Amino acid sequence: MAVIFIRAVILYLLLIFAVRLMGKRQIGELQPTELAITILISNLATLPIEDPGDPLLVGIIPILVLAGLDVLMSQLQFKSRKIRKLMCGTPAVIIRDGVIDQAKMKDLRFTIDDLTESLRIQGIFNIDEVQYAVVETTGAVSVYQKYKNQPASNESVGSTGQDLNPPCSVIDNGKIIIEGLDEAKLTLSDMIKILHAEKIEIENVFFMSCDKGGEYVIVRKTGGGNL
Repeated sequence: MAVIFIRAVILYLLLIFAVRLMGKRQIGELQPTELAITILISNLATLPIEDPGDPLLVGIIPILVLAGLDVLMSQLQFKSRKIRKLMCGTPAVIIRDGVIDQAKMKDLRFTIDDLTESLRIQGIFNIDEVQYAVVETTGAVSVYQKYKNQPASNESVGSTGQDLNPPCSVIDNGKIIIEGLDEAKLTLSDMIKILHAEKIEIENVFFMSCDKGGEYVIVRKTGGGNL
C-alpha cells in the first residue's frame, strides 16, 4: 500500500510538471494534438499505479517523452504556418454577411443546435444579430455582431476617460500579494494607510484589490472567511 501511495504522489507531481511544461490551456482550448497527448499522458500515469509490479519508469519515461514532443511540436508550429495548419487545421467561417453557410456547417458536422448554443453562451439569443461567425480550431465559435446590435462603447457615445489596467489582487485571506502591489503601483505603506482609514487590520481582510488610479475594493472576513 505504501508503495502505491508513493508512486501515486510521484506521478501526480510529474503530471503537474508535464502540464505546466506544455503551457496553460483550458480543456476547451486544447488543439487536437494537445488533447491527444493529454489523454495519452493520463492513461500512462495509471499503469504503474494499477500494477505495482511494473517499474515506475514505465510511466515516467513515456510521460516525459510525450511532454517533450508536445513542446517540440509547439516550437515547430510557431515557426511554420504549414505545420500549424496541418496539425491544428484552420478556422472555418460559418456565417458571412449575416448568411449561414449550411454547406460548411455540414462539412464540419456542426448542427444548428451547436451554433445556437454557442451564441447563447455569448449572450446572443437571436441568430439574426450575427454578421460574421467563425468556428475556431478548438471548436469554439467567435462572433461579430451586426452594427446595430453591437454594444455601445465609450468612444461611440463620446465618453472620455483614462486607460487603466484592471484591478490587481493585493490581499488574499489576510496575506499580502507583493506582485499585486507592484502591478498596482501601490506601496505597502500606502496600503496600510488605506486599511487604517477603513479601520480594518490586514489579518481581517478576506480580499482586497486596487488599480493604478487608486480605486480599491475591500472584502472583510466573516465567520467562515478563513480558508
